[in-house]
Amino acid sequence: MTQPLFAGVELGGTKCICILATGPDDVREEVTIPTTRPDETLPAIEAVLDRWRDFAALGIASFGPVVIDRALPEYGSIAATPKPGWAHAPLAPRLGQRYGVPIGFDTDVVGAALAEGRWGAAMGLDDFAYATVGTGIGVGLIAGGRPVSGMTHSEFGHVRIARLAGDSFAGTCPFHGDCCEGLASGPSIQARTGIPGPELPSDHPAWNTVAHALAQLCHTLVLTGVPRRIVMGGGVMLGEADLFPRIRTRLRESLAGYIETAPLADMDGFVVPPALAGRAGPLGAIVLAEQALAATGAP
Repeated sequence: MTQPLFAGVELGGTKCICILATGPDDVREEVTIPTTRPDETLPAIEAVLDRWRDFAALGIASFGPVVIDRALPEYGSIAATPKPGWAHAPLAPRLGQRYGVPIGFDTDVVGAALAEGRWGAAMGLDDFAYATVGTGIGVGLIAGGRPVSGMTHSEFGHVRIARLAGDSFAGTCPFHGDCCEGLASGPSIQARTGIPGPELPSDHPAWNTVAHALAQLCHTLVLTGVPRRIVMGGGVMLGEADLFPRIRTRLRESLAGYIETAPLADMDGFVVPPALAGRAGPLGAIVLAEQALAATGAP
């Protein structure tokens, strides 16, 4: 039987990636579009999808917050967001009506988590977390092979954390100030130091505060979602290799032996980089498309 062909759209805050594929080993085409205003970006996405047309389902992995509750009339839309023009943009309804195929819809970080679980660093696990640390911080938490959701999707990047002793930086989150995102995201690193993260020397003391904040995030994940692995990606993580050993050390210290399980005994194998790197998000949209088709009962 021929493998169905899927289209995916990863809508990020600065760029959108459209992908036509069956999986990571069979990517037919990939197109990058700037994320500007909806009246520019959405027609550009449609121009790409119009050209492809021959796909069995479409997956959309979007920056958030988004409305994922199917019982709500706003399902498939972006919720309140500070990104100009994008609040309440009806992504899934608009594209679903245009193409008449099953639509899978979730956050970009949940999409990346699903891709890492299917083909990447969490392959073979039903319970894991994918955290992205870049312009913002988000977490896709997977339990029993399914994304954890309810009233809405998780927003672990905005959890309050125990501050590093002596750190008085106010944080950059416009909602919470010194939540995890406000202390450890790319913009917060630059605001704290005056230097973009990729240019910040590895021995700069700011990395200690970033590692501490991210270890606190991992501490929260361990005690709430009980993931068997935490995959950490995004520009900040992948741009500073020394962060991984620092986070592992601080996480071990923070947990203080409270949970004794085999995964935590191997901290190098518990907090790991993604295997799919920058392709996790677009491939996650492909997984969402595949799941949407499967939900229809189609072979």
